[in-house]
Amino acid sequence: MGKFQGVLQAGSGVGGGTYLPAEPGALGWGRLPARGDSPVLTVDAGAEVVIDTVSHEGILEDQGRDPAAFFRSHGVEREHVLDEAVALAASDHPRDPAKDGPHVVTGPIRVRGARPGDLLKLTVVDTTPRVPYGVISNRHGRGALPGEYPQGEGNVSVFTPIERDEHGAWFGVLPLVEGGERGIRFPLAPFLGIMGVAVDDDVRPHSVPPGPHGGNIDINLLTEGASLYLPVQVDGALAYVGDPHFAQGGGEVALTALEASLRATIRFDVVPAETALRDFGEIAGPLAETSEYLVPTGLDADLDLAMQNCVRQAIGLLGARYGMAPHLAYAYLSAATDFDISQVVDLVKGVHARIRTSDFRAVQRG
Repeated sequence: MGKFQGVLQAGSGVGGGTYLPAEPGALGWGRLPARGDSPVLTVDAGAEVVIDTVSHEGILEDQGRDPAAFFRSHGVEREHVLDEAVALAASDHPRDPAKDGPHVVTGPIRVRGARPGDLLKLTVVDTTPRVPYGVISNRHGRGALPGEYPQGEGNVSVFTPIERDEHGAWFGVLPLVEGGERGIRFPLAPFLGIMGVAVDDDVRPHSVPPGPHGGNIDINLLTEGASLYLPVQVDGALAYVGDPHFAQGGGEVALTALEASLRATIRFDVVPAETALRDFGEIAGPLAETSEYLVPTGLDADLDLAMQNCVRQAIGLLGARYGMAPHLAYAYLSAATDFDISQVVDLVKGVHARIRTSDFRAVQRG
């Protein structure tokens, strides 16, 4: 996580290189890019881009659509609220709250040379908080326990400051009871809940359910140093990022995690179709990679089917990458691989596997 020295308004603290601010013309709200959308930036493969993102928390209609007032009620002065959040909430952005999602994305970014059949590789180089606080929400009768939470009437949005310990590590802080002293601390692990490419369709997808295009996958392993591979659907890929998180538990059970705006540096690489097939096999959806793990995914509205899809992807990946026989791959996965629930709250549920690459260190790749 980059060095954080306070509120990062647009342009502040940006060094050299390519920078994409979260200006109104570069933001989508509630829908994701589709074919025919115009890029807000065009880059070569291999380029690194510093991208400002804006959290949806504090700008939504049920929160008053006035982030300055919303955060002021939690003791935050106006200068510590992002100008882009205020501008977006006050704009006439064509978003229908009854039909569109809540998420804000920055993009799309055209990557020269990316073509259908290729994979777009998005590597998270850096993530830096833009504000020293975030929000965790349980709203609209959603989450893992609908009908039980939120309790009583109304929605719950828990304001959550962040602070550093004596070693410089960042933590979120919460009280045990409403209005109590903030004595609970949990570590931050910032990542982007939404990373995606445009769909080959005239209709822009809703921002909530993830799919083969990526989108709202909410995989908390996509922290600094991790990469996400996505099948390119349209020329130039038209990539985008958003839904920034400071921290998230597997499952994201209450509806949201600790949501807050990030400045992210992303490197965009293109994996040609032939190389992609050799290294990964047939990829039906998002595939992540960290310094320790290969992370195939499975998606479906039914969590059981999402798990099955993930296992199938994992078996295919081991076969393509290492030449492993399917029945042996199945056995290995059962004995040695953790399958985690990415999230259960985004209409389409997600499962991801953590395949240790160190287990295959002595094996020549297929």
